[in-house]
Amino acid sequence: MSRSLSKFLQIAIPLGLGVFLIWYIYQSFTPQQLEETKKYFADADYGFVLLSVALSVLSHLSRSYRWSFMLEPLGYKTKLANNFMAISVAYLMNIFIPKSGEVSRGIILDKYEGVPFQKGFGTIISERVVDLIFLLFFTVLALAIKFDVLYEYVVQSIPPSLLYVIIFGIVFVGISIPLYIKFSKSNINKKLKNFVIGLKEGIFSILKMRRKAAFLVHTVIIWGLYLLSFYTALHALPDTTHISFGTIIITFVVGSFTFAFTNSGFGTYPAAVAGILTVFGVAKTVGVAFGWIVWISNISSIVFFGVLSLLLLPLYNRKRLKL
Repeated sequence: MSRSLSKFLQIAIPLGLGVFLIWYIYQSFTPQQLEETKKYFADADYGFVLLSVALSVLSHLSRSYRWSFMLEPLGYKTKLANNFMAISVAYLMNIFIPKSGEVSRGIILDKYEGVPFQKGFGTIISERVVDLIFLLFFTVLALAIKFDVLYEYVVQSIPPSLLYVIIFGIVFVGISIPLYIKFSKSNINKKLKNFVIGLKEGIFSILKMRRKAAFLVHTVIIWGLYLLSFYTALHALPDTTHISFGTIIITFVVGSFTFAFTNSGFGTYPAAVAGILTVFGVAKTVGVAFGWIVWISNISSIVFFGVLSLLLLPLYNRKRLKL
């Protein structure tokens, strides 16, 4: 497969999935359900939505500050404003091309702070490893809290024969990938090995950090603000205000995965959030309305701060650019 085709598919597949899910939800609704969903949009308490967005922006600010702890051992003391604007642009880029934001962060830091791209990009990979660990922690927590309900839902929804095939497939892939990485000599395997090496280096670079405690505190703050932002948004609709802690955690986890592995959750976030909430007894119309309210508000914030950062970066750093 050519590189251009591979890049095209990386963009087209998530976008296509998002469009399909939007169409699927829309066509599955009756006219009455569509009217109900519109009413939820109209009656939502947007004060809670704005507070939710504000908490999300604070998490980005904490992430910007945390980044400086990783750059400091490399000999670079970057400005908080540049860190924040680089991260804002990265989130904006991820809407259109998944994972392109990480590259843009490295480029911006190189241009405006003089941090070589390879070093800056290495710190970004390292922090993504930490974020993945925290996301997996929340995943395990969610499964532990709601395992019985999820197990019953899976057993009732998926035929046993298909369930066995899925389990076998997961086990097969789990065994095959390590063996492939160890023994294969293909170009793809070389990339996989480099990726694994990068992950290891990222983890060990964190262990060597001088301000490990501060880094950990800000990581907890970031994920705490993510969860608090999601919890606050639930109060925008009366029907989602009183859902249980376990349901909040698992819905938060599912939503986080869609943001992390697609075009910032385009189409997939509302569908996934609505699907999980439906499992736990929330009406489908409520779940869809809530998912779209949260997604649209967050994306609007990302676009606003991303575009503003693109405009302000050259102005804020005009003295450096003249050098």
